[in-house]
Amino acid sequence: MAVRRGQGYTLRVSAAPAVHRQLLARCLPLDGAQGVPVVPAQRKARREYENRVDALAADARH
Repeated sequence: MAVRRGQGYTLRVSAAPAVHRQLLARCLPLDGAQGVPVVPAQRKARREYENRVDALAADARH
């Protein structure tokens, strides 16, 4: 399957919340950690993804 990436596109991953947390951990360098240059759009995308994962976890608890 072809996945379009770029401005205005979202990659959707159907997985357990634990898998999403692992993906977030791997994306942490996008926030500028470990001397990696900061790209605001990447930082925002990671932050929004983290918010969606947090919301998903909150819904699962209720």
